[in-house]
Amino acid sequence: MREISRINHIGLRVSNFEVSRDFYGLLGFNYITGPGGPEPVAIVEHPSGININFILNANQTDDANVLMDVATKHTGYTHVAIEISDKKAVLEKLEQLNIPLSGGPMEHPTGTSFFIRDPDNNVVEFIEYKGLGEFLK
Repeated sequence: MREISRINHIGLRVSNFEVSRDFYGLLGFNYITGPGGPEPVAIVEHPSGININFILNANQTDDANVLMDVATKHTGYTHVAIEISDKKAVLEKLEQLNIPLSGGPMEHPTGTSFFIRDPDNNVVEFIEYKGLGEFLK
């Protein structure tokens, strides 16, 4: 479908709006609106244009990420990858913010990646992307 132009937003189910808003605020996301609507939903957006809709109806009683932390490999989106321009600066900022890495840094054919978890254990990848050149040879 050539009509598709880009990803519009990421829908992220969270357990606590304020905690999630504040955490993503540390990553540079700005509060836009909400919560509102029947689910309800709140919206944050990064100056780069990345938009996250917090869906505020999580009702699990444990903190395991069913897609990442259990032995059964369920289908679904496992993480979001946010492209960065300076891995050293982002790593330093995460350290200043006391946000621990949950994986990496690791080098791979498309760049360097490292991972964090948000307050609901959703995985966020940061990637200093160098392209698909290694795969296209």
